[in-house]
Amino acid sequence: MAPAASSAPRLLRAAMLLLLLVAAGRRAAGAPVVNELRCHCLQTLQGIHLKNIQSVKVTPPGPHCGQTEVIATLKNGQEACLNPEAPMVKKIINKMLNKGSTN
Repeated sequence: MAPAASSAPRLLRAAMLLLLLVAAGRRAAGAPVVNELRCHCLQTLQGIHLKNIQSVKVTPPGPHCGQTEVIATLKNGQEACLNPEAPMVKKIINKMLNKGSTN
C-alpha cells in the first residue's frame, strides 16, 4: 500500500494544476485581442501637396511599432504614409496643427 499512498499527493497536485490551467484559460478567453502588433506604414512618401490632405494622424512609437508614423488621409479617402523626418512632412504637420489650433 505504500506505493499507492505516495502517488496520491502527486495525483492531487496534477489535478489542482489542471484546474488552475483551465480556470486561467477561460479567463484569458474573454480578454480583448489587439488587432495590429506591427507598423502600419511599410513605405513612406517624402511629401504630398497640402491641398490634397484632409487630415493627418501622428502615431508615436510604441509596443506595436518602434517608429513614429504619419498617416495622411487624403480628400479622396485614401491614406498615405509620410516620412516623419522629411522637411516637407514636418511643414505639413506644423500647418495642420496650426490650422487646428486656430479653429
